[in-house]
Amino acid sequence: MVAIAGFWSVGASPALAGIDDDRFDGNIFALYAGNGALVPPRTTLADSIQRHKPALLVFFVDDSKDCKQFSPVVSQLQGFYGKVVDFIPINVDAIPIKSSYSPTEPGYYYAGVVPQTVVINQEGKVALNAKGKVPFEAVDDTFREVFNLLPRSESVPLRRRMFNEFSSELTEQAAPKSK
Repeated sequence: MVAIAGFWSVGASPALAGIDDDRFDGNIFALYAGNGALVPPRTTLADSIQRHKPALLVFFVDDSKDCKQFSPVVSQLQGFYGKVVDFIPINVDAIPIKSSYSPTEPGYYYAGVVPQTVVINQEGKVALNAKGKVPFEAVDDTFREVFNLLPRSESVPLRRRMFNEFSSELTEQAAPKSK
């Protein structure tokens, strides 16, 4: 019993990982976005293009600080557009190495950086191809164009609620109080 206690106190250290480091923790969408349903994707890019349905490709790796921090944004976007857009997170380690790809394969759009966000419209054309942690508003503006929705400036104002690494959301902004 003493030997076991000694082993735990000296030899074994707890796994330390978090949203602000490049260590592997597991599925970033389940851990940091509260949305384990994103991975594995429910459809393929080829299916989305064939059905003329917009798609959001998110290229990521599970051991990237930037990908971990971007995962809640992807989850927020799915909350607003998940019924009309195919969300296709792509772990870049799973992209087969080939000399060339067709436009129906995620590797065709991958630029060698994570995170990378690509929006494919109903016609199969790229509407957005952005590298890094793209703000929610930039992708939302692209979807507004894809779906011919009102621009943000003419729509209901949204404000960010308090954010923690497990949940975040947008809500209607309260009107300013009169004095």
